[in-house]
Amino acid sequence: MIIPNVKSEYGKLKEIIVGTAKNAQIPTTTDKSLHCIDYAHLSNDEFSKIPTGKYPEKLIAETEEDLNAIAKTLEDMGIKVHRPIDRDFSEKKGNDLWQVDGYYNYCPRDSMLVIEDKILATPMTLRQRQFESETCKPLIHPDHWIDLPKPKLGDEMYNRNDLNRPTLMDGPEPVFDAANIIKSGYDILYLVSNTGNKAGATFLGNYLRENFDPKYKVHTAENVYAYIHIDTTFVFLREGLVLLNPSRVNDKNMPDFLRSWDKVWAPEPYPTQVLEDWCPASPWLGMNILSIDEKTVMVEEHQTLLMRTLEKYGIDSIPVKMRHSRTFSGGPHCVTLDLIRG
Repeated sequence: MIIPNVKSEYGKLKEIIVGTAKNAQIPTTTDKSLHCIDYAHLSNDEFSKIPTGKYPEKLIAETEEDLNAIAKTLEDMGIKVHRPIDRDFSEKKGNDLWQVDGYYNYCPRDSMLVIEDKILATPMTLRQRQFESETCKPLIHPDHWIDLPKPKLGDEMYNRNDLNRPTLMDGPEPVFDAANIIKSGYDILYLVSNTGNKAGATFLGNYLRENFDPKYKVHTAENVYAYIHIDTTFVFLREGLVLLNPSRVNDKNMPDFLRSWDKVWAPEPYPTQVLEDWCPASPWLGMNILSIDEKTVMVEEHQTLLMRTLEKYGIDSIPVKMRHSRTFSGGPHCVTLDLIRG
């Protein structure tokens, strides 16, 4: 069983989880949680018309083919690859307030945060994904797995009265997806958004200092991007070098601890295809990259402008095919979870 060891986004990659598209679906329980987190940009009428249920078999097959190819590329580089355990996502789970079906195993990054030699199953913001990490738990040594307290996620956690602010409320519970966080040693960058409230950042900072090391500091990125995860806005390439989304980050909202870092401004991404125009992922998923080490990254194959930009900073790119990354909402960083880095 795996004992993780990760302290940054860019140390030499040795062991990893690659997601799967098997049994992927859009939840049929189209409740307030799903509307406010994944489809906040849609009106009530538009949201009522989104397709639900299993993704088309052709998309699942092609996506699984692409993920298998990514796994093979990593294995050929000497990196040990693991895959999630299959699950029927039509099965409903929940608590005394709600019962919902699920999404998929496509994005292991979203539900699990690796800190040093532990995996933290995070208190996710979307009811439909609250139990997703269970498909990876059997891979990890039980002494190195921590289930953070699961939130109740009552209706009071979600707001659609003012779409100029996050639809996730800042309480009464601390909630956050693991994909709201990137790390560089003891510095943790936390995006306050629809998938992570400020209460979650406070909880995480206290938890890390009390249970790991008092040196940990959680820096918040606020008023940057209200929608969902951090890795289409900030990417740590190596200590002191960060890739930034110029459409979201500026001098006013730049996190203070990054002001001294060298900055790479991501070029306009190539807008890869989507299944429908309601697809929740933006074209900026093109800057969602996986670091193999400080000089090598894995990039979606159409993002040639980004590859040329990174080359100027001594970073080589490995292009990979991800035909339906925006339809499934995940690029190379989303669909993986580093378990061991040098």
